[in-house]
Amino acid sequence: MQLPAEQIIDSTRNRWLDLKETWRYRELFYFFTWRDIKIKYKQTVLGFLWAILQPLLMMAIFTFFFGRTLKIPSQEVPYPVYVFSGLLIWNIFSVGLTNAANSMVNNALIIKKIYFPRLIIPVSSILVALFDFVMAFILLIALFIYYQQPIQWTAVWYWPLALVVASLGTLGLGAWLAALNVKYRDFRYVIPFLVQVLFFLTPVLYPVSMLPHPLLKYVVACSPMYAAIELFRFPITGVAPVADLLAISLASGFILLIGGVLYFKFTEDFFADLA
Repeated sequence: MQLPAEQIIDSTRNRWLDLKETWRYRELFYFFTWRDIKIKYKQTVLGFLWAILQPLLMMAIFTFFFGRTLKIPSQEVPYPVYVFSGLLIWNIFSVGLTNAANSMVNNALIIKKIYFPRLIIPVSSILVALFDFVMAFILLIALFIYYQQPIQWTAVWYWPLALVVASLGTLGLGAWLAALNVKYRDFRYVIPFLVQVLFFLTPVLYPVSMLPHPLLKYVVACSPMYAAIELFRFPITGVAPVADLLAISLASGFILLIGGVLYFKFTEDFFADLA
């Protein structure tokens, strides 16, 4: 029997993002995403419920310290609803960024053996975070009902827009860190610290209006998660994002996305050797 000819794929033939090629490998998005979800909740008693319990416990802690003790304003919305809505978007970033940053190292064996668009791996890591969001969003609906929180239904289209902004911003920074982490393993220790710092620099627990100095507001707006959180909260609070701060946040997210993806593509030829 004659064996089929070996096919050699030159992975360096296109250093730019090839959407057509990525689409041809679209089944891998499902494979990597579902595999990571199963690994994440494997051998846990509560399983997928942890996607709800983790933000719920954080909401309870932050409500006690920031809502009850420090009396942080929440734009006329019950503080549990306010902080939980921010945590949902933030968790896309924190979970997605951490997973994406370590994704290339964690999949080193596959990278060395099989060719496919490498960007699929960090993107799939972010899809896992979106799965957690969908699970936790059910609890947010329950909070709306419990607190009788009115929703501006004409503005709910801001929710999917916020998800897109959060996902793309996470992908931008995640692609940077995924590529850097392959070459410099020190980044795996920097990432948790970076996430913690960005958490308090992003208006998850507080409205940006309470910041005492205008300069601080512009510093906060440099995070792409500012735009995502403000857009997501708009149908809940009825408070529209500040236009110039929103523009800064969206611009920073766009720069991160383009720069991160390009840096990832220009360095992916070395992943198999370094991972």
